Amino acid sequence: MDTATGSTVTPQEALIYAMVTLSASDRQMTDRELRKIGDIVRTLPIFGGFDTDRLVHVAEACGAIVAEDDGLHQVLTTIAASLPKRLHETAYALAVEVAAADLHVEQEELRFLELLRDVLDVDALTAAAIERAARARYRTL
Repeated sequence: MDTATGSTVTPQEALIYAMVTLSASDRQMTDRELRKIGDIVRTLPIFGGFDTDRLVHVAEACGAIVAEDDGLHQVLTTIAASLPKRLHETAYALAVEVAAADLHVEQEELRFLELLRDVLDVDALTAAAIERAARARYRTL
């Protein structure tokens, strides 16, 4: 299906879209965020069988959609349409993981997380638990 019309991509691609869009939301994809996305795709079981050589292509496809008029809405719609309900919390957790990677979360990233949480219907208590766990993992001395 054509993602430009807000249709679907594979669940793995939708998870990547969530991470890439979070990273790009503040108009600055940091090296730490990009490394974190690569590490996640290479190591988490949810990406088993995903051809990591396709990561750049999927990220570029996502970026192209975001750059269009109403692109953010299109990406959010695509993510929601492409993921089974049981992966909604996973998508939110992966986006939070990328946000936490550079140890500072920008306002634009917080806004994207809020939009993602809403479109995926992640309840406030679950979102708070995911966010708190990320803060604990990335805390510094």
